[in-house]
Amino acid sequence: MKFLDAHHHFWDISSNYHPWLCDEPQIPFRYGNYAAIRTNYLPNDYEDDAVAVEIIGSVHVEAEWNPEDPVGETRWLTDITQTCEHPVVFVVKACLDQDNIEEVLADHSAFPQVRGIRQKPTATEQNALRPRGLPGSMDDPNWRDGYAKLERLGYSFDLQIPYWHLDQATDLAADFPETTLVINHTGLPSDRSDLGFSAWSNAIEQAAQKPNVMIKISGLGQTNQPWTVESNRNIVLRALEIFGPDRCMFASNFPVDRLCGDLDAILLGFREIVNTLTETTVDALFHGNAARIYRFSL
Repeated sequence: MKFLDAHHHFWDISSNYHPWLCDEPQIPFRYGNYAAIRTNYLPNDYEDDAVAVEIIGSVHVEAEWNPEDPVGETRWLTDITQTCEHPVVFVVKACLDQDNIEEVLADHSAFPQVRGIRQKPTATEQNALRPRGLPGSMDDPNWRDGYAKLERLGYSFDLQIPYWHLDQATDLAADFPETTLVINHTGLPSDRSDLGFSAWSNAIEQAAQKPNVMIKISGLGQTNQPWTVESNRNIVLRALEIFGPDRCMFASNFPVDRLCGDLDAILLGFREIVNTLTETTVDALFHGNAARIYRFSL
């Protein structure tokens, strides 16, 4: 099975500084204890993990590199991916509300593998008050000024934020219709209760009304639980129903999702969930849509 991975990471924590991987104590994390992934993960490790699929391309998404040097990760990636057996493009880090955003974007643009930007906007806990307009949020005028600069560069924006903030994303997509916004990790549907599923479903349905919003079906692990077809089937099928097969992409989120399953098991699980769809649709989900959205020449 051919696969263009729409979301994965590399890191070398023996040489580079990723605060969440290098510092103690661990940060609060949706999968719980993540000590098992606090080790180097490089292209050869990724290729070793992919046994049952043929990787034809991949999208490296920024991995919370040293915030003082966001372009350092792009330089490092450019070097290490030259020997990859498949083409790799990058979604890189830039803090959109910082004074040096023009300089950072200009520096990133010198690297032809860059396709887009990811920055996690300010978010609140699920049951907390969610006032609009918080500093660093998608409502923040300074943050939006930075976001407005992406269109000129032809960059997409990868958005990782809990689903209860997707009302802000919907407004953002409406105000910047020429910038593709890609929801990461299925909108983080962590609450699998009936009420939680309904709230998540309503949130992504609102965002899907904007044609420039796409979604990555990935990052579906749950704390201290293995990844299974049955635990994720309804999430995958509902996302496909809402966004349609032309705006969804499967992704591994490796090595992070190694905490809940093998790469092959997760990808073959996705394949099992969509086994009633046409081969053309399956191909779009596993590689065609990602190739289009992230502008691969395969």
